[in-house]
Amino acid sequence: MKRTSRSAFHAFAVLFAVASVTSASGAAADDGSGPFGVTAVAAATVPTARVGALFAGGRRFCTASVVHSPRHDLVITAAHCLDRTGDAEVDFAPGYRDGKAPYGVWRLGRRFLPQAWVHGRDEDSDVAFAVVAAGRGGRGQGGRVEDVVGGNRFVAGMATGATAVTVTGYPNARPAPIVCTDKPTPHGRRQQRVECPGFSGGTSGSPWINGDGAVVGVLGGHDGGGATADVSFSVVFGVEAAGLYREAGRASPR
Repeated sequence: MKRTSRSAFHAFAVLFAVASVTSASGAAADDGSGPFGVTAVAAATVPTARVGALFAGGRRFCTASVVHSPRHDLVITAAHCLDRTGDAEVDFAPGYRDGKAPYGVWRLGRRFLPQAWVHGRDEDSDVAFAVVAAGRGGRGQGGRVEDVVGGNRFVAGMATGATAVTVTGYPNARPAPIVCTDKPTPHGRRQQRVECPGFSGGTSGSPWINGDGAVVGVLGGHDGGGATADVSFSVVFGVEAAGLYREAGRASPR
């Protein structure tokens, strides 16, 4: 689980100032938005509306995002986010900021965690999916979540660092999501890492979106996603994650 430190918030404040004056021209067309390695407050856009905060008992604790699925009702996050809630009711608020949920609040239904995580807390299996029921409030009144905010494609088997990734997440201590783009590098065969400052507690489960607009990682994995706020990890999506995605995509909410 991500930890928060004073140095991380100081770094975020400095880099946010830099982000406001730095050109995005440093990133190639297939690398996502730039500049690299700079964290800033995420603007309210169509892509960021697909990312939201998770709540349990009224408390914000992790990040999740909508992925495309046959039933248009699937979110992806880290396994350690859903595992720690047990049987508690969990809500997803896409596009959440400043205490408001403009696209409604969506109750998580069935949850899908890899067997290697369930039985051994294997950090190489720290990814999970959940089916969501109809939303309430905002634009989430009725319908399915992907029909309201859209969904990113899920892709497994992508080479680490083939393009940069854009990471969007919800630090518990901030009222709005943050975003950073950088090129991930391998951390062993089944993990990847990215250097983006300010991703502290609450950002576990943040999607890693590549230059083609596909989810290729979620913040988690090694050391619960990272022992500091400045370096984050994700599992490398392979056969296990792809199978879990297919299983979840066929499931009903309950």
